[in-house]
This record gives sequence, structure tokens and C-alpha cells, in this order.
Amino acid sequence: MLETLQNIDSSIFLFFNGHHNPFFDSFMSLYSGRYIWIPMYAALLIVMLRRFPIAKVLLLLVGIGTTIFIADQLCASVIRPIFERMRPSNLSNPLSELTHIVNGYRGGPYGFPSCHAANSFALATFAAIMLRQRGFTLFILTWAAINCYSRIYLGVHYPGDLIVGGLIGAAVGMIWYFITNGIYQALLSAGKIKPTRPPLYILPSFRGGINLVEVVGVITLLIIIFISL
Repeated sequence: MLETLQNIDSSIFLFFNGHHNPFFDSFMSLYSGRYIWIPMYAALLIVMLRRFPIAKVLLLLVGIGTTIFIADQLCASVIRPIFERMRPSNLSNPLSELTHIVNGYRGGPYGFPSCHAANSFALATFAAIMLRQRGFTLFILTWAAINCYSRIYLGVHYPGDLIVGGLIGAAVGMIWYFITNGIYQALLSAGKIKPTRPPLYILPSFRGGINLVEVVGVITLLIIIFISL
């Protein structure tokens, strides 16, 4: 059964990894980068400052950082050493001969589950529950899903790595949001903090349910496309 699942996983990987061109080589490499999305993260902070009291923002920031740390370490330090599943790009993996690699990037030796998927969905799930806005939820989950697909395209993860990593990240993001919010409510009830007015309340909202994170995210996407042309 396990061998059958691995064969299916490899077949799906080879199908999607096998469709490539110079534009998407550049696009997926940039999209998968850690620093390209910093403006979008900054926009999320601004939205938080506009919507929540400063005490809650500080607690939520700690919650987001903790969420990503837990998801990342659960995959990297706990699960990966147990399964030791080689990445398709690993030169010790026979599949590497059939794998399309971009810019020589192969990642570390093991890839199950994907930390990239776990981190992306941990942040996306936490933020989606935090803001509770339908358009934003669709946007941020789509962002995370494309982030996952980029890892298949770059040849460093099987689909199964990403599915499991994404589920772990989503679960951690959901659980830790409610823990963080519960701590805030407890502190509020105990009178330890006060629900002061958000410091950036004077900033205008975008119409039609669109928020600043989506605007900055789309602009970043357009920049990635332009650079990739």
C-alpha cells in the first residue's frame, strides 16, 4: 500500500515538474523566495494595527511567530528525522535524473513533510481566522497553495510532502490562534490590559471588502511577473 502511494506521488510529481519553461523557472523561483513577500507581511501588520488594540496586536504577533516556529520545527526536527524521505531533487534519489531543477537549487536531503507548506499554511490559516474576511481568506489560502505548487515546480518536494506539511501548518495555525485569542480574552477579563483604540484607526479602508494585504500581494505578484518576462 505504501509503495503504491509513493509511486502515485512520484507520478504526479513528474507530471507537474515536467511542464516548465524559462518564464516559470524565474517566476516560481521568485515566488518561492522568503524575502519577496516582506511588503505583504508589513501590510498585514498595518491592517492589524488598524483593526485591533495595540495590546492584542502585540499578542497576535507573538502568536504568529510561535505558530510558524512550531509548524516549522514539527516538520523539520520531529517528523523528517523519523521518515527520512529523500527529496526528488536529492542526487541520491534515482528520480533526480528525471527532475527539473531550477538554478541548481536542490534543498536539504529530506523533504517530508514540507516546512515551506507548513509555514505558509500556518500563517495563512492564522491570518484568515484572525481577520475573518471572505475575500482575504480566499486570497491568502490561494497564495499559500501557489507557494506549495512552486516547490513541485522547483523539484524539491513531492505532492505528498506538501499536502502533509500544509495540513500540519493549517492545524497548528488554527489551534494556536484560538490559544492566543484565549490568552488575550483572559487578560482582558482580568483587567491586565485595556481595549484601547487601534493606533492606525484613522487609515481609510478599501472598498468592496478588499484590504491592504491583498493590494500589496497583487502588486508583488505583478512585480514577479514583470521580472520573469
